[in-house]
Amino acid sequence: MTVAAPLPGAPLAVSLGDPAGIAPEVIARAWFEREGQALAPFFVVGGAGVLQAAASTLGIALPVTVISDPSQAAAEFGKSLPVLGSEDCAPCPGSPSRDGAALALHSLQRAVELALGGSAGAVVTGPVAKSRLAQIGFTQPGQTEFLADACGVAHDDAVMMLAGPSLRTVPLTVHAALAAVPGLISHDLIVRKARIIARALARDFGLPNARIAVTGLNPHAGEDGRMGTEDRDIIAPAIAALRAQGLCVTGPHPADALFAAHERARYDVALCMYHDQALIPIKTLDFDQGVNVTLGLPIVRTSPDHGTAFGIAGTGTASAGAMIAALRMAGECAARRAA
Repeated sequence: MTVAAPLPGAPLAVSLGDPAGIAPEVIARAWFEREGQALAPFFVVGGAGVLQAAASTLGIALPVTVISDPSQAAAEFGKSLPVLGSEDCAPCPGSPSRDGAALALHSLQRAVELALGGSAGAVVTGPVAKSRLAQIGFTQPGQTEFLADACGVAHDDAVMMLAGPSLRTVPLTVHAALAAVPGLISHDLIVRKARIIARALARDFGLPNARIAVTGLNPHAGEDGRMGTEDRDIIAPAIAALRAQGLCVTGPHPADALFAAHERARYDVALCMYHDQALIPIKTLDFDQGVNVTLGLPIVRTSPDHGTAFGIAGTGTASAGAMIAALRMAGECAARRAA
């Protein structure tokens, strides 16, 4: 797929997420704290009324300017939150609806289109309720797969990385039952994902020789086959192949010790075998600042590493830390690509 290079100084495009969740609140808070957080200019696709209602819940002033083109965002960003387009719905914190899902889907689709066309420097996606989107025709498992399809990238090549101040992790297998994981792990999958990680960390994070630590699957990384053979027969040969290609890859490491503070200093990212092996440590260490980054795409995409949180929507208690971190990371990655 041909992807246009972002225009110089192109702003970040933020998709609204489900308007019944906390996304409108954390977006509003992020704009309110933009100067202190040194955030790059961004605009939101749709939902001007929803965002102003969320700001009212937070007790903050949120001037909104509806724009017709992303090129107008930078000039407005210092004094008001730019919102692209007039699409909106009734504010409904905590009560998801079909209208809200339709607005969330429109916002996601348009934000990605603008990034692919070069009008936006990156996409930052607000959290959505996938079950609600499915009710209005959304067929992908999640937003990551939607972006992969939009960019013409195979789902396995759109790699989810969770990044925070303390740690970066990548799950080799993502939304799969634990019982299915051993059958999904393969030499080729490990090699392919590690290579995508290495390229992305060099291009977007300024780490040309990224140190990748690969976890084992079984306790104690299998203890040479005594606690399972996957570590010895699949993971270790894949690591050897990657090292032969010149990548800085180590392992398989016992996962129970890899995330201690003294161990984290030895690598830049941990490639883990399954979902919880990757997400438990980062949510323990960096819950309020965790960012979901999609590696392997021709555009930059980040998202706060949390869900819609319908249960606290409208209470004004949601932390904007992860949204602010996602916006900052998107701006930094976009700047590195532009350079």
